[in-house]
Order: sequence, then structure tokens, then C-alpha cells
Amino acid sequence: MTGAVRVCWHCDEPITDPEDVVLVAHEPGNSGPGWNVWAHQAHADRIEPHPGAVRALARILLARTFPQGG
Repeated sequence: MTGAVRVCWHCDEPITDPEDVVLVAHEPGNSGPGWNVWAHQAHADRIEPHPGAVRALARILLARTFPQGG
């Protein structure tokens, strides 16, 4: 890490120790590159996926499994 300040997704506290930071996910953006989700090592297992993203992925997978039309 070169001078970048990361913020824990779970507790919203800055992560100042480079040894304590964990990249837990990457959230894609609608009109850009998106952003990385960071957490303290102690909080990494507490991060859950965003409910809206889970619903969107479920709709995409269902559309692929059961094609519409005929």
C-alpha cells in the first residue's frame, strides 16, 4: 500500500496498518471501473454481499436457466 487510506467496510474506521488490510470484494460500477471493498483482518469474515447485487445476480442466472420466449 503506497499512502492510500483504506476504510473498513464493516466498522467504517480507517485502516492505518498495511498488514491489517484485506481486500474482500470488488463492486463493479454502472458507468465506471467500480471500487474495492476493504476490511480489517478481524472483520473480513463479517462482510456480506450487497442484497441488491445478490438479487440482480439471481435474476441473471434464472434468465439463463429458463429462457423466455418461444
